[in-house]
This record gives sequence, structure tokens and C-alpha cells, in this order.
Amino acid sequence: MTIAKKRESPKDPDDVQGRLKQLGLYGALAHLEEIEKEPWLLGLIEMEETERGQRSLERRIRNAKLGSFHPMADFEWGWPTKIDRALIEDVLGLDFVAESANVVLAGPNGVGKTMIAKSIAHRAVLAGHTVLFTTASKLLNDLAAQETGRQVTLRLRRYVRPTLLVIDEVGYLASTSRHADLLFEVVARRYESKPIVITTNKPFAEWNEVFEGSACVVSLVDRLVHKAEIVQIEGESYRLKEARERTAAKAKQRKRRKSS
Repeated sequence: MTIAKKRESPKDPDDVQGRLKQLGLYGALAHLEEIEKEPWLLGLIEMEETERGQRSLERRIRNAKLGSFHPMADFEWGWPTKIDRALIEDVLGLDFVAESANVVLAGPNGVGKTMIAKSIAHRAVLAGHTVLFTTASKLLNDLAAQETGRQVTLRLRRYVRPTLLVIDEVGYLASTSRHADLLFEVVARRYESKPIVITTNKPFAEWNEVFEGSACVVSLVDRLVHKAEIVQIEGESYRLKEARERTAAKAKQRKRRKSS
């Protein structure tokens, strides 16, 4: 469930002229001398600010493409065998966004990397940032499908424009050197200006195998890890744990039905 943050009041609530200008209410601004003493004016401004803030939030959530996900309150910190909770909570504070630093969530399948990445993205949306969440395969196939260099350049804007870009599942599927070049373009265009969050199940030493035959992998990794928070998670897949628990519960149910 999405919880909207309450819009903060301007530092100077008496700045009626500035607030009207910011809202684009130029008709009211033109007749400000006639209406500035009206008791309803401040209430109207507050309602307009609140409504626009809510619409802006809804638009950012829609454009982020997060889909459904579990909040961090549901995360079982005791399940991974290795996890730096303090570092993750620090990242969730979003200081890295202001620093234009990257975040790399690395570890095997099923340890919660995507859940954490989506929670980071959601908090960034609530904080007022534009965000895009995508998988590596979707991003790379989208760019690779463009037929001309101009089309690639235009499509790259989709991944460069948001304040925060989240790329999930880098390394899960084998990719071509062309894909590596395209990912490098995304990373290079955002380098030191806009942050990226990446999840991967492969250590960087194995990215040459993921992007086989690519000459830009070293440069790609170099730009990603510069000014980056590397979050290493280890442990057994939580999805496998849930599958085993479900199988055991079903077996108990069948046994009870058989004995009754």
C-alpha cells in the first residue's frame, strides 16, 4: 500500500504572491490586491497545493513501474547468513541520491535484493524524486531493438531522464557485447550526475562471462563502483525456504485428511 507524505507548508506561509506564482494561478495573482484580504484565499491555496502534490506523487508512482512488492517491514533480517543491516538502512535514507552515488546489491538468487531495490525506489518516489525501475533484460532488449543510432539516442533518454534508475537482475541472463555497450552508454550518461541502483547475482569478476566478448566491461564496472555503496548479501534462497514450508504444510494437510 502506498502512503502519501503530507505536503510540507512553505517556509513563509504569508508569501501568498510566491505561492500563487508557483501554482501558476496567474489570474488570482493579477487581482491579488482585490482578493488578498479574503478569508478563503489561503484555504484555496492550501487545497491547490495539496491536490497538486498528491497528483504529482501518483504520477511519479505510476511512472516508476514498481509493480507490487513487500515493504521493508516484512524483510526477515535473520534469514541471510551475511547482510549489513546498518548499510542498507543508511541507503534507504537516500543520502546516496544527493551524492549521485550508485548502489550495488549483490548476492545469490532469492536473498531479497529486488525487495530492497524496490523499497529504495519507493522511498525515493515519496521523497519527491522521479524514478524508473526496470530489469536488465527489458532495458537492454529495448535499446537493442532500435534500428538506427538516432533511435538509440532518443530511447536512451528514457533511462537517463529519471533522477533514480533501478536496474534489476544484471547477470541473470547471458548477454552480448552489444548489450554491454548499451549498458555502458546508460551508465556513462548518468555517471556522477544521477544515481543508479543495480541488483546482480554475479560478482564483478564474472561480468566478462555475462557480457562475453565485450571490451567495455572493465570501463563499465569502473564507472559503476566509483562512489558506490556495495551491499553484499549471502544466504540460501528465501523462495526455496517458502517452497519447502509450503510443501511440508500441504503434506500435513493430506496426512490429516487421510487419517480422518
